[in-house]
Amino acid sequence: MPSLSLQDIDRKSRKPSHIVDAAIEKFLERPDIGPGSKLPTERALAAELNVARSAVRVALARLELQGRVVRITGSGTYVADPDPLAKPEISTAAGDSSPIEIMEARLLIEPCLAGPVVARGNSADLAAIRHAMNQAVEAVDFEMFEYWDGVFHHAIAEATHNQLLIDVYQTITTSREQADWGDMKRSSFTEERRQTYNREHGEIIAALQTRNTARAEAAVRAHLLTVRHNLLEL
Repeated sequence: MPSLSLQDIDRKSRKPSHIVDAAIEKFLERPDIGPGSKLPTERALAAELNVARSAVRVALARLELQGRVVRITGSGTYVADPDPLAKPEISTAAGDSSPIEIMEARLLIEPCLAGPVVARGNSADLAAIRHAMNQAVEAVDFEMFEYWDGVFHHAIAEATHNQLLIDVYQTITTSREQADWGDMKRSSFTEERRQTYNREHGEIIAALQTRNTARAEAAVRAHLLTVRHNLLEL
């Protein structure tokens, strides 16, 4: 399997998503890589780039929604045939979603992820969720906090070990990246609200660690209602 060849990638970027995106883009542009070429595994990419595995999964999900790669469960991720019509419904839906629609979807879906996480999440899953939470706490600026906040919520989806739920949440993740979410979040962001988000993240993982589904669902819902109020004043 071809490697990423990372000599030209700026590892000093403070934002892990920049490293992942740059590395994969450079890989896909190589002349020896074409349709059907297999990408390194998520685990291998995360290790080579020294980033969280969730960051790699988010990047690959974005590429899949764009129709640039194809993921086959149990086999791996492959470069897709160029096709401008690939997955137009999903890509358009993700790109056209408003912050109000995103919050509505999140409130319907994310609390329901708690049950599967409590039932099937393992120690590694909980460690990944806690790692993202800790990185958000230590973030030195808005961009880093927003990145790790996204990884935190995506890691919860991953911990369900339900690929359909993970794929649904990946659409939400892509919507957050393509809509006006970032600008609205930045304009509503204060240090006080950051501390509130960190505290609510802690309540979520505490509930998941104690395997308390009802408490976890309530903690996720309360957190999302806080985000919605701060973002949309609803």
